[in-house]
Amino acid sequence: MEPLAERLRPSTLDNYIGQKHLVGPEAVLRRMIESGRVSSFILWGPPGTGKTTLANIIAKKLEVPFYTLNAVSSGVKDVREVIESAQKNRFFSQHSPILFIDEIHRFNKSQQDSLLSAVERGIVTLIGATTENPSFEIIRPLLSRCQLYILKSLDKEDLLELLDRAIKEDFYLKTRNIVVRETDALLRFSGGDARKLLNTLELVVEADGANEVVITNELVTERLQQNPLAYDKDGEMHYDIVSAYIKSIRGSDPDGALYWLARMIQGGEDPAFIARRLVISASEDIGLANPNALLIANAAFDAVMKIGWPEGRIPLAEATVYLASSPKSNSAYMGINSALALVEQTGNLPVPLHLRNAPTKLMKELGYSEGYKYAHDYENHFVRQQFLPDELVGTQLWAPQPNAAEDKMKERMKLLWGK
Repeated sequence: MEPLAERLRPSTLDNYIGQKHLVGPEAVLRRMIESGRVSSFILWGPPGTGKTTLANIIAKKLEVPFYTLNAVSSGVKDVREVIESAQKNRFFSQHSPILFIDEIHRFNKSQQDSLLSAVERGIVTLIGATTENPSFEIIRPLLSRCQLYILKSLDKEDLLELLDRAIKEDFYLKTRNIVVRETDALLRFSGGDARKLLNTLELVVEADGANEVVITNELVTERLQQNPLAYDKDGEMHYDIVSAYIKSIRGSDPDGALYWLARMIQGGEDPAFIARRLVISASEDIGLANPNALLIANAAFDAVMKIGWPEGRIPLAEATVYLASSPKSNSAYMGINSALALVEQTGNLPVPLHLRNAPTKLMKELGYSEGYKYAHDYENHFVRQQFLPDELVGTQLWAPQPNAAEDKMKERMKLLWGK
């Protein structure tokens, strides 16, 4: 018997659950499908949101040849064979055959390049499905030839509708007396993934030999015996959660930062990855407002590498709270960015002669190092002289920000330079 998720796979848009922003009444994708003129597009969204189902519905609606490739197991040769077959079939249909590529982000550059000509010439209409950000994983020429549609995780109402449909419409589940008393665990374990919801429901029902199955949170949790947290260390959620973590630190919210830290720990994130992000945050977001933040972040990194899990969570939490609670400044971060932009704009300007070393007689004769003033020979270990190339004299790249530490630096710079 087929799995429940396959048995319930919808064959029309009217039976398709979720993604109303794309396939609801008057939505962009529904209008395109109903018009019969479908252009190549990429479906980007988490697992279990209906990407493959949508591609199948489109092919059935248009009544065109439908080719499927899985990027994990297919190579350039497979792509070319499908394109050749599609080119032959093109003569027997008003519409281009559809080539559906699941996990298209796993295609390398040469594999993606092999699609370009066929897509551009209309030999195939490409529908790609990916769980990864296409901006990073799909080559620009291919992405520019495709529309991009973003699918969302199913919300609570969508999942409950799917649950109700499964119990009432599936030929096997209808024969069982299923009573849904609680749904919190079912929804939590599914994490917005329709396939996970149906797989969980099927597991719970099949594990109970009694004619009546009463679904409760306790029963679902007991049957699954797994981590209910949806966290893919190699997927989009990985980047979303670390982004939320860093932004909570930057926003001076230790509670939010600790929550996202816990999500990463429970999800099995590499502790070195978390520690590296703390070091970056200490430099980028706290910076000169509290230079000790970088020391704390580095110490946490060292501690985690020495002691590992589970105790490593403690120095990570300590550093997280310290960084989130610290005053913030990105003046050093902005300063180096400004300097890099200036270098890109002005090119390789010559180093002023007085700043060059003169290890040889010829260099001394050419004026290298002539006029350089050794700062430690002067009062307060400072003397005014030029340190920028001639063309950039007077340029200010570092702008101190208002906090106790940088206020002191600013006053010192005013005292020394008079600006």
